[in-house]
Amino acid sequence: MFETLKNAFKEKEVRVKLFWTFFILLIYRLGCYIPVPGLDIAAMQTQVESSGNQLLTLLNSITGGSLANCTLFAMGIGPYINSSIIIQLLTVAIPKLERWQKHEGDEGRRKITMLTRIASIFLTIIQAVGVLLSSDGLVDEGLLSGAPWLVYAFVILVFCAGNMLTVWLGERLTEKDIGNGLSMLIFVGIISTAGIAILESLQKAFQGGDAGLTATWQLIGFLVAVVVIFALIVFVDLSERKIPVQYAKQVKGRKVYGGQSTHIPIRVNASGVMPLIFAFALLSFPSLLISMFDADYSSGFAQFWMQYLGVGTWAYSIILALLILFFAFFYGQIQFNPEDISKNFQQTGGYIPGIRPGKPTTEYLKKINNRITLFGAIYLAFVALVPTLIFTAVAGDGSSLINAFSTTGLLIVVSCALDFHKQLEAQIMMRHYKGFLS
Repeated sequence: MFETLKNAFKEKEVRVKLFWTFFILLIYRLGCYIPVPGLDIAAMQTQVESSGNQLLTLLNSITGGSLANCTLFAMGIGPYINSSIIIQLLTVAIPKLERWQKHEGDEGRRKITMLTRIASIFLTIIQAVGVLLSSDGLVDEGLLSGAPWLVYAFVILVFCAGNMLTVWLGERLTEKDIGNGLSMLIFVGIISTAGIAILESLQKAFQGGDAGLTATWQLIGFLVAVVVIFALIVFVDLSERKIPVQYAKQVKGRKVYGGQSTHIPIRVNASGVMPLIFAFALLSFPSLLISMFDADYSSGFAQFWMQYLGVGTWAYSIILALLILFFAFFYGQIQFNPEDISKNFQQTGGYIPGIRPGKPTTEYLKKINNRITLFGAIYLAFVALVPTLIFTAVAGDGSSLINAFSTTGLLIVVSCALDFHKQLEAQIMMRHYKGFLS
C-alpha cells in the first residue's frame, strides 16, 4: 500500500487526483463539525452512548461522530446507500427498472440515479424523524417563535441538505477514478471515530497510577486483537475459488480462434458487508422504535425485548447469525447466475474440463457457488459475533474503542482500503502503458 502511494505521487496526473481527493475529504470532515441550530448535543450523545442500539452506534461510527454531535452531515451517506440497495433489488422485480438499467444505456442509468436520489430524500426524512424523536429534550422547540413544528421542519430540512451535499461530494470523488467516492466517505468517517477513541484511551493511559497502567495494557491488547482480525478479514476478502475454463479451437478461413485456457473467479465473500448491515438494521429496528416511543422502557414489550432479545443476549446472537446467513445467500443468488454463465459458454465454445455443457455445467456452478456462499456466510457471522466478545474481554465493557471498532466498521474499512489500492494501481499501470506506447 505505501509503495503504491509512493509511486502514485511520482505521476503528475495521479498526484493531482490524489490532492483533489484529499481536498474533498477535508471539506467533508469540516462539514462534520458544523452544528445544526436547535439541537442539544449532550442529549444526543447520551442517547447514542447509552441506548445500546447497534444501529445508532453504527450510524455514528460511519459519520465520524457527526450523529452524536448533531452536525450538518449527521445523517451521513447511509440513506443514499440504503436507497441504492433498494433500487437495485427492485430492478430484479420491476421490468421497467430492469429495462432502464440494461437496455437504455446512459439515459437509463441517469433515470435510476435520479430515482435513487429521490428515495434517499425520503429515507433521510424518515431517519431524521426517528433520531429527533428518540430522546426527550433533544430539540429546542422554542427556537423559532415557539412553533415546534417549524423547528422540526427546519432541522429535517438541514439534515436533507447535508445528505445531498454528502452525495454530491461522493460523486465528485468517484469522477477521479480513485476508489468509490461514497465508500471513501464512510472510510474516513470510521477512521476518524477510531482515531478519537484511541486518543481518549491514550489520555487515560497517561494519567499514571494503577488506572493508567490498566488502560495502557488494555489499549495494547486491543490493538493487537484489531491487527489479527484485520489480517483475517484481508485474507478472506482476497480469497477466491478459480474454476478452470477451456475454449475450443475454431477454424474460420485460414485463422484459428480460441483454444486458450482461463478461469472464473468466485470470491468467498462476494456479498461484502451488505448482509451484516441488513441484519443489524433489521434487528435494531424494534430497539429504535422503542427508543422513539418508550424512551424509559416502561412498557411490557420494551422490557421483554431488552431482556430476551436485546443486544448481548443469546437469542439476539442466534437470530443475527441466521439473518446473516439468509442475506448472504440472497445476495449470492443475485450476483452470480449459473444459467447465464452456462449459456455464455455454449455461445462462445467454452466448457469446464470434466463437466458436460448445458445443464450439468449449470448444476456444477450452482453447487460450487452454494458451498462458497455458505463458507462466506459463516465467516460473516463469525466476524459479527466473535470479535466483539474479544474486544469486550480485552478492553472492558463500555469502552469507547468497542463502539469505534465495530465489526461492520472493520469490514467496511478493509473493503474500501483494498478497493482504493486496486484502483490506484490501475491508474499507475495505465500511465506506464501510455508512456510505453508513446
